[in-house]
Amino acid sequence: MPDKKDSFWRRLLYKYRLSIMNEDTFTETWHTRLSRLSVFVLLTLLFFVTLGIYSLLIFYTPIRNVLPGYSESIRQRLVEETVRVDSLSSTLAVQTQYLSVIRDIMAGEVKSDTVQSLDSLQIVQREQLLEAKNEATEEFIAQYEAKEKDNLQLFDVQQVSPVIAFFRPAHGVVVEHYLPENHCFGVAIQTPANENATAVLPGAILMVEYQINNTYLMAIQHQEYISIYRNLAKPLKRVGEVVKEGESIALASDKELLVFELWRRGESINPEEVIVF
Repeated sequence: MPDKKDSFWRRLLYKYRLSIMNEDTFTETWHTRLSRLSVFVLLTLLFFVTLGIYSLLIFYTPIRNVLPGYSESIRQRLVEETVRVDSLSSTLAVQTQYLSVIRDIMAGEVKSDTVQSLDSLQIVQREQLLEAKNEATEEFIAQYEAKEKDNLQLFDVQQVSPVIAFFRPAHGVVVEHYLPENHCFGVAIQTPANENATAVLPGAILMVEYQINNTYLMAIQHQEYISIYRNLAKPLKRVGEVVKEGESIALASDKELLVFELWRRGESINPEEVIVF
């Protein structure tokens, strides 16, 4: 009696003839011999080839977006990129508006906006010290007026505008002076290493712009004045921040001269006429 196991392998390896015949002439056009094992191997190979092709299509084509769970991460990333683009668009619109405003102000086409004054403690204390009147001072003034009341008209002067106290923009030596005829509308200052650039008056940061020489330009609006700092190494303030006089706004560059300009109602002013460097 033949072994069942041996009979199974014999049937598995037994070959069958597969023919393709012409229906009209009954002639054989093609034939092949296949066993059950070869058919199983071919079907298995076809399955894995098909699986590999579909895997490549899924992982390297947009078809992967239809897979369950994968589209959630894509949707979240799209939302994040949309928010980022909207934020960049808003920032770009604000920067464009600031540039347009400062261009019009420097051209004298519009009047600069006013900024609320924030007097420093040093200025307030100095004014209080100069203007305070004690009893001895008031008594001396009263006696002098009573004695020289006939000659007081000699000291009658008209009221003058209050004097604005400018802080210097940085410690250093002025090496290039104000020469508007040579298109030099400011002064160039040789600053020490790691020197801070400071605000000359209370105001608000109007512009922070990167320059092609790897430095920054900053502009500050002080009521009717605008101060411009060029060749800054690193800004310490952002656009819209309010600063006090004498407050650090940026680090001066160690490689370039600090250029400082002062403008009033669209016209440049010689900084050395109002600031002691």
